[in-house]
Amino acid sequence: MTSASATPILIVDDEPLVLGMLKETLEREKYQVVSCPSPVKALALLEEREFGVIISDQRMPEMSGLDFLVESQKHSPNASRILLTAALSLSTVVDAINKGEIFRFVAKPWLREELLATVRNAIQRHDLVRQNEELMARTQQLNAQLLVANGELEKQLVTVEQKRAKLDEANSELTTRYEHSLELCRRILTAYDPILGGQAKALVEFASKMAENGPFSEAEAHALRSAAWLSDLGLIGVSRELMRSFRTNPGQLTERERATIRNHPIYSQTLASLVDPRPDVGEVIRAHHEHFDGSGYPDGKAGGEIPWAARCLAVAVGFVESSAPKQTTLDAILARAGTKYDPEAVRLFLKVTQLVNLPRQVREILLSELEPGMVLASGIYSPHGLLLIGEGQSLGPAAIAKIRDHNQIAPIAQRLLVYS
Repeated sequence: MTSASATPILIVDDEPLVLGMLKETLEREKYQVVSCPSPVKALALLEEREFGVIISDQRMPEMSGLDFLVESQKHSPNASRILLTAALSLSTVVDAINKGEIFRFVAKPWLREELLATVRNAIQRHDLVRQNEELMARTQQLNAQLLVANGELEKQLVTVEQKRAKLDEANSELTTRYEHSLELCRRILTAYDPILGGQAKALVEFASKMAENGPFSEAEAHALRSAAWLSDLGLIGVSRELMRSFRTNPGQLTERERATIRNHPIYSQTLASLVDPRPDVGEVIRAHHEHFDGSGYPDGKAGGEIPWAARCLAVAVGFVESSAPKQTTLDAILARAGTKYDPEAVRLFLKVTQLVNLPRQVREILLSELEPGMVLASGIYSPHGLLLIGEGQSLGPAAIAKIRDHNQIAPIAQRLLVYS
């Protein structure tokens, strides 16, 4: 809320003594006060500057206070108008308040605390009206930008606006609107940087496959898909020149430029909340550049501190953002399983995308999918090269427990292959 001293107050009274008392009372409370002995001069003053609160006496020779306050609406429609009166009938004053011509009235002689409380309320009312107008203007500006960026969706957006009143009766309409918003965000990304738009489209495809085939709760699956759409929104605020340098010569970025890039998950989280306010979606977006060993950004989280959906999205991002050949990128991801990436997330990514052709009789599984009776198609080794379970061994409950216990101590980074 704006402080008292930031909102100017205009007081109008033809009696110098009353005018001086009012001015002194309000200035003691640190208000900015302008006094005027004439309502006609006060109207001229209102043409030159804006006041948040206008206080006027009722009985003045040039015009009544009520008439002056009504006229002042033309110049300062958002101002809170207060009438000082000792003679006007109560019904007339109440009628003026109900019609919006004045905010409050104060009876003369006034009580100091009553007057100050009325002024405080008037300032709060003015500030709220002004903030509401600013918010409406900001919303209209954003809507205009969205329409320019995606003119072909204008009819759909109008249709959605028309159906908003029926959302209580049609939940399916809300889902449709949400999907349109996601697509709109991707198209805005594409309009700003076609590479970002293409990457977002690929991320959504990978995230959807992972959400359908991995061990996710309904909320985690939703967060993964939504984060794939919205994770790079924060890059809209990064200059095209910096994006080009980041892609071609990342090692030559200044510390400030590097910080701008590393903070984009935070900006994306903020922007994405306008589309999907669910906290878990924002958390996945913020954490999708964290590393499994804690060396990522922006918060340096590690292991289980990173949401499971964010660990999965990180693998997909690493693949999509790479400009190297697919096999080279895949090898790099495998090499960094257990350090940059969660090994289980890497296994899920490889399983659902089928990036590597496997022999017919071999299939890839997650650590969580190990079951008694499965036969390993390749040995399982610790990160230090120690053989834990040999190739061709049939897994029993004890062997599976051994693998999972070891993974808790030192994450197993390799792919898990079993015979079908």
